[in-house]
Amino acid sequence: MLSGFLCATCGVQYPASEAPPSRCPVCEDERQYVPASGQQWTTPTALAAGHTNTFREMAPGLLALGTVPKFAIGQRAFLLRTPHGNVLWDCLSLLDAATVTLIEALGGLEAIVISHPHYYATMASWGRTFECPVYVHAADREWIMVSDEALSPWQGETLEVLPGVTAHRLGGHFPGASVLHWETCGILLTGDTLLVTPDRMASFMWSYPNNIPLPASEVARIGERLQHLDFEAVYAAFWHSEITADAGPVVALSVARHCQALEAPRTK
Repeated sequence: MLSGFLCATCGVQYPASEAPPSRCPVCEDERQYVPASGQQWTTPTALAAGHTNTFREMAPGLLALGTVPKFAIGQRAFLLRTPHGNVLWDCLSLLDAATVTLIEALGGLEAIVISHPHYYATMASWGRTFECPVYVHAADREWIMVSDEALSPWQGETLEVLPGVTAHRLGGHFPGASVLHWETCGILLTGDTLLVTPDRMASFMWSYPNNIPLPASEVARIGERLQHLDFEAVYAAFWHSEITADAGPVVALSVARHCQALEAPRTK
């Protein structure tokens, strides 16, 4: 059986073929990048031979999954264990037998929700394996590289995934960039629609690797949307990128800081 090659830079899978694709449109976009050394590809089999997924409990009912050694962007995914079933937030390129066994032992998945195209990874394979819908926002449909019946593009501003678990389209980084609000636990999962900074504030970027910020007007709009959500903690895309207390006020202050930095001249 032919393999769907994986981009080694962004981790997104492409349709099965005998030879690697000639280009990766995801990386050629200015929100990502093609390495100076050129485009590189791997396969799921080769990835599994040298990598594994780890699981870490971040809060009661919330597990983070990450691939080691780091592969591609290096994002983590999250497994929410709710009374109504499990939800996977964002996705990893590596789906090996151990990961399947562990998730199935925890009850499988009722749904997968992806924040934006950089984390589409091998989402179709995950959806088929766990026989669940994979929700991606329809505004980012053009970035779906592998079509599959498991994919469920959603439209509008909100999607109730399970009771107490709702996706909110905020836009900014991508038109369909979304966050996942686990209201019953006071947790906001953000991918990098907003990213936690080393000083435990939040940043809002159009392109993270190329350091291009979002306009102040766009961040103000996102901040207005977030004011209507009640959350105590924020967990972003990367390890050690979280705000575990008073996250709502911290994010509001981060919005104000971003807008002030872009709108007002700096003085010594």
